[in-house]
Amino acid sequence: MIEIRSGQDRGSARLDWLQSYHTFSFGHYYDPRHMSFGPLRVINEDFIQPGQGFGTHGHRDMEIITYVLEGALEHQDSLGNGSIIQPGDIQRMTAGTGIQHSEYNPSQSDPVHLLQIWIVPDREGLEPDYEQTHVALEQQKNRLHLLGSKTSQRGAVTIHQDIDLYAAQLSQQGSVTHTLPAQRMAWLHVAKGAVQINEVYALVAGDAAAITNLRDISIDSQSEDAEILLFDMVA
Repeated sequence: MIEIRSGQDRGSARLDWLQSYHTFSFGHYYDPRHMSFGPLRVINEDFIQPGQGFGTHGHRDMEIITYVLEGALEHQDSLGNGSIIQPGDIQRMTAGTGIQHSEYNPSQSDPVHLLQIWIVPDREGLEPDYEQTHVALEQQKNRLHLLGSKTSQRGAVTIHQDIDLYAAQLSQQGSVTHTLPAQRMAWLHVAKGAVQINEVYALVAGDAAAITNLRDISIDSQSEDAEILLFDMVA
């Protein structure tokens, strides 16, 4: 079964420095039909204006993934970590028993476009932790590349949940396939461009698909530069 979540139906928040779109209920946006999908709790698409960002704030008991699509994001946290996140980087922060962090656009001229993803961990009270790695974009070209998983492998960040996170960048007429093992389900988020799922469902940037009780998934690009994230998780 494939159920489409249209990007046009997402919640949104607009400030003078931020435009944010919420796939699931978040902040002032509440929709009981779209609270989460399995352990996947938040996918926020944020556009942050130059020199602006989120001041120091706290989180607990959440796995937080930051994935930059365009521009750069500066990160600082209470563990002493400081970094610049750019396209090709994947950052995982385990909030655990509590962490403080800030996120700013360090550019004075260009906005930053990013996805922030929250995943409910498999247990509470984890020790706060931080991990960031870089994946060469060519490794994602017309193939699903593993960005994060419960068991660290092939350079992927460790996510404290039974979930595998993949990314792919598809050229015109590029395609990828994925087979879901038994008792697994998937969430597909289109970050850029346009794709077609299983030769039936057409999605564009901001759209997503909840995939259950289905074994084989094919994703075909319908634009010159399509980019997708695929979450394979326990049902």
